[in-house]
Amino acid sequence: MTETTPAGTVNRLRPRRSCLAVPGSNPRFLEKAQGLAADQVFLDLEDACAPLAKPDARHTIVKFLNEGDWTGKTRVVRVNDWTTHWTYRDVVTVVEGAGPNLDCIMLPKVQDASQVVALDLLLTQIEKTMGFEVGRIGIEAQIENARGLNNVNEIAQASPRIETIIFGPADFMASINMKSLVVGEQPPGYPADAYHYILMKILMAARANDLQAIDGPYLQIKNVDGFRAVAGRAAALGFDGKWVLHPGQVEAANEVFSPSQEDYDHAELILDAYEWCTSEAGGKKGSAMLGDEMIDEASRKMALVIAGKGRAAGMRRTSKFEAPEA
Repeated sequence: MTETTPAGTVNRLRPRRSCLAVPGSNPRFLEKAQGLAADQVFLDLEDACAPLAKPDARHTIVKFLNEGDWTGKTRVVRVNDWTTHWTYRDVVTVVEGAGPNLDCIMLPKVQDASQVVALDLLLTQIEKTMGFEVGRIGIEAQIENARGLNNVNEIAQASPRIETIIFGPADFMASINMKSLVVGEQPPGYPADAYHYILMKILMAARANDLQAIDGPYLQIKNVDGFRAVAGRAAALGFDGKWVLHPGQVEAANEVFSPSQEDYDHAELILDAYEWCTSEAGGKKGSAMLGDEMIDEASRKMALVIAGKGRAAGMRRTSKFEAPEA
């Protein structure tokens, strides 16, 4: 799914099957994260950093962004939210110090579009001051309370820098008084999926604006089966990835948010078959048969989604399209 983007624009199609959270104040974890197979790594200045550790953590993050080997990973820093006194200094220190080695800033607890606009403006000022490419650094907006969810459509349209909308379940559960202490699990006493509306609203806002949708963390880090179940729910809806808090969750996330080999091969065959049937050689037809299946433009669009996810995951085809004999 990755593709080259023009200068001054963000890349909204980066692989984000697994988004690994790493405390910005922990050099050992920052070192280890570089060798893990996560698509994205976000170095955290918010919840994973104690208040007294935040100032030093900014400089630790700058050092690791500039000197570390993050090859193949999207490099993100989660700053503190705008209601705190840390945010502007988080952004200024990290972006001025490591802007060329940073892909996105993640803004937590976004409640309305103006907070994204403010971050966009600050990033632009820093880029111009430092002589960096203006507009290259993306924004990831995290929805963590009822107000943010109500305003998610406006948030998704607030800046051309936005790449993803992220669900933050822990703070969200607290903000609506949900009866559960296990983040990501269903609350006792409710027979349906308590998160369906939330996830779908985030997904619709993301897709309406060509953004990615990312599910939040599952805090029972040793329960990989539980993680797979919760991740599978989001993947089935169409989410692009999920946060991981432990190395043991990385492989599971990459697997859950990648298509199966069979589905990937089938999607590529649909694309080849549709291209052939609409060509001069294929008779310029609007639909055709692929085995026992009729395919058309709608089939092509669905196949593009699966093929894109497979390509982003580095999958290779095991089948080849052969045009039918006349």
